[in-house]
Amino acid sequence: MSVETGAPRNLLDAHPETAYFWGRVVGDGEVTRDGVTVRTTDETAADRLAAVAGADVIDHRIVGREYAHDTAIIRSEDSYTVQALGGVGDRAAAALGLPFEGDDGGYRLDVLADHDRQLFRGLLEGCGTVCFKSSAGTVGVSFVHDDRKLLERIQRLLEDAPVAAPYGEVSETSSGGYWFGLDDGAAPAFGEWVYEGSERSGLFAPSRRRKLRRSVEQAEEY
Repeated sequence: MSVETGAPRNLLDAHPETAYFWGRVVGDGEVTRDGVTVRTTDETAADRLAAVAGADVIDHRIVGREYAHDTAIIRSEDSYTVQALGGVGDRAAAALGLPFEGDDGGYRLDVLADHDRQLFRGLLEGCGTVCFKSSAGTVGVSFVHDDRKLLERIQRLLEDAPVAAPYGEVSETSSGGYWFGLDDGAAPAFGEWVYEGSERSGLFAPSRRRKLRRSVEQAEEY
């Protein structure tokens, strides 16, 4: 529960917790008639997502994952799956325009716009990548997903963000998905804004926040 705002009434209530939760679902999850599934590689984030969803069980496995920009690189990592079972999938698809049972999504994420920081944090952790570009001494932030429409929706959300976040064109990845990156010069300020206040609410993946902050430190030391 967020200290500042109390708990949401339900998963479709516009609230910092639900904005983070649905950002994570959109980034790496799905909604079906059986419910909602969301995945993360961070145990602490999995516990937080389970608490928001009211899920009692978290499925933990070790999986091989292709690197987003080079499918020849396979990494073994922890994968945690959280499920909210029941009719919330149907309702979320209708309310938020999420892909459902083979139908494309319209991504009506503007209903969560009052909590844009938490929404972007969920999206960044769900389908974003962060790296230090040693050749240029800059921080790279990009969004990667199989659905081009989602990335184009994230771009429109970036245009309304209170922090400047210019971005490049959507391009294809080697795996057949899509990606786009923020301008390197904008990445540190965007990352600082996204994670501002996260310690108080607990709505973040510690491993992802550490990686971003370390990348910014490396860029400053370059």
